[in-house]
Amino acid sequence: MVRLGAVGDVVRTLPAVSALRAAYPGSHLAWLVEKGSASVLESQSWLDEVIQFPREELGSALRIGRLDRVASLSWAFRRELKRRRFDLVLDFHSILKSGVLAALSGAPVRVAYARPFGRELGWWFAQHRAQLHPRRMSRFARNDALVRFLGVTQASSPRPLVIPAPAEARAEGSLGTAPSPVAIHPGTSDSTPHKRWSVEGYAALARGLSAADGRPSVVTVGPARAEREFAEAIVEASGGAASLAPATPSLGDLAALFARCALYVGSDTGPMHVASLVGTPVVQLLGPTDPIENTPWSAVPSRTVRVQIGCNPCRRGCSAATCMGLIHPEMVLRASRALLAGGR
Repeated sequence: MVRLGAVGDVVRTLPAVSALRAAYPGSHLAWLVEKGSASVLESQSWLDEVIQFPREELGSALRIGRLDRVASLSWAFRRELKRRRFDLVLDFHSILKSGVLAALSGAPVRVAYARPFGRELGWWFAQHRAQLHPRRMSRFARNDALVRFLGVTQASSPRPLVIPAPAEARAEGSLGTAPSPVAIHPGTSDSTPHKRWSVEGYAALARGLSAADGRPSVVTVGPARAEREFAEAIVEASGGAASLAPATPSLGDLAALFARCALYVGSDTGPMHVASLVGTPVVQLLGPTDPIENTPWSAVPSRTVRVQIGCNPCRRGCSAATCMGLIHPEMVLRASRALLAGGR
């Protein structure tokens, strides 16, 4: 059983788990995940089972003080995990919550990260703890190292994110036979506004791509509050060089859309990693985000645009918006055109 949480964490683990599947083709491979990340896994044919942790139900019961309901849900979930008789749990999250869930599974072998990648005493629940070096590495490399710790030598799948056929058909119908566009994904989660670039920057990029190469851009919209307003402002400011992307009601639809694009441009988000996993080159825009931990998947060409200002804005009290604001549209345009021309 694989244990992991948020969308960005989940998609960055797909290459590592695809290697695990190659090593144990006859095993029953289950993935324990929260509801918000389940849809991207349920379409992966090489997974045998996706188990959803009832976080929303537990949270709702706690908010209204129904401790009996919390106990009942927890006991039922524990019983379901133990009923499956897992032999091995890999805890890619390695925090307190995931460590407790790994222990509740009853699996006789539990593997997690040793400190510092194991946090909040999550490593305490594992019998085997992978000590990784160096201490700073990408999440892709970190997840791969946990699988290699088991002795797995098989390579990851070259396309570890399988796109559902219906989603592919919808993307083809929406985009038609026009030249492959550049996907601009300007939004980030509500909790990370410091990762966002500006309306003016994205609009200038779209105009530059159109003027230089006749390349159209489509602007995708995520679930965060005010993302549609942000995207519509970019489209309006682009002067016709960009349009709103077709609706993507699921992560599978978003993956299918990205797969039909020539390039992805955006900040450090889960969708950026989705784009790389379906083979779309990526231009990653970074402000205060760690450039090593959040490196795109190395199997796909990418460029990172980041202005180094000599400090960590998130910890020093500087303006994170100013940090992203130091990125000039010409820098992003040069990186985009280089990848579109076949560079790395």
